Amino acid sequence: MSGQETGGHFYGVGVGVTPGSLSVAAWRALQAADLIYAPRSKVSGASVALAMLGGLELDEGRIREVEFTMDGDGPRLKSFYLTLAQEIAAELEAGKRVAYLTIGDSMTYSTYGYLLATLKEVAPHMPRTTFPGITSYATAASLLEFSLGEEKERTLVLPCPDEMEALRAEIEAHEVVALMKIGHRFPQVLALLGEMNLLEYCALASRLGLPEQRLQGGLQDFPHDFERPGYLSVLLIRKSNERRFT
Repeated sequence: MSGQETGGHFYGVGVGVTPGSLSVAAWRALQAADLIYAPRSKVSGASVALAMLGGLELDEGRIREVEFTMDGDGPRLKSFYLTLAQEIAAELEAGKRVAYLTIGDSMTYSTYGYLLATLKEVAPHMPRTTFPGITSYATAASLLEFSLGEEKERTLVLPCPDEMEALRAEIEAHEVVALMKIGHRFPQVLALLGEMNLLEYCALASRLGLPEQRLQGGLQDFPHDFERPGYLSVLLIRKSNERRFT
């Protein structure tokens, strides 16, 4: 939070990756907000972030869905976030309280980071508060009863490398790895874990919070022709001969 109170206030709200995991503080901010921005992917029919608020009573008239893309085009993304930040800044200057929803945790591999950085440039004087949310890997660990670190174990949260030898080195250097953004690399990752004799100590959570959610503890019998786990997926890896999934 920064700046002096002027009436307008910006709230970044991490909604987690399963319905009902919103914090009490974040819920109060949403109740107080005049406008709630809900990001929606161009390839999605509805806002997944908004779906995580299912069952909570929010006036639909306060919600604005905003379509976004993460296509890797730097100039296009910069222009998109500048336009969105300017729109939000105008609402803040008018004295409105504006919330922006983000899947998982607001500051962990989130598009919210781009928006926040741009908004700080466009309207540095406006008050801001960011509420954390439960990450996909924390959610996966809880659902699969998979400890993410005990005593002095080294735990790594890692976007999947393109090169499997780079992934092998990271696994060898840590006791626990939460592997994210796997995509089309999944068959290669599965093959590597098989080579390292770790499949029975791994667990996969895919499409978290969505109707097609899948939880798999132990991957030794996982079909090797499975191409990709899909959106909101995490692979948890533990190097231990005491934590087999049965």
